[in-house]
Amino acid sequence: QVQLMESGGGSVQVGGSLRLSCAASGFRISINPITWHRQAPGDQREWVAGVTGDGSTNFMESVKGRFTISRDWAKNTVYLQMNTLKPEDTGVYYCNTQFRGRSYWGHGTQVTVSS
Repeated sequence: QVQLMESGGGSVQVGGSLRLSCAASGFRISINPITWHRQAPGDQREWVAGVTGDGSTNFMESVKGRFTISRDWAKNTVYLQMNTLKPEDTGVYYCNTQFRGRSYWGHGTQVTVSS
């Protein structure tokens, strides 16, 4: 059974850091790509970053240089390290994978950046 579970969100001040986790089960992160998305209140969900099975990463322009992705094979977990956070980074962050033709989402974790 494919499941994704995000954690690590919280409230931080501008310039702070958070590390989000996406714990995966039912598939291997070394094979399936994982993407991160976020949704601010009143806005549509937007793609933030992604990592392929072979480790290639991509980031939306506004987070390049501030966010990074890493993976822990033993824990089958993907991390989104977020540094120099800005108020516009506020939102619920979700991870997603596409597995055997289906899209799977976690429940999300709230990130709030205040000035």
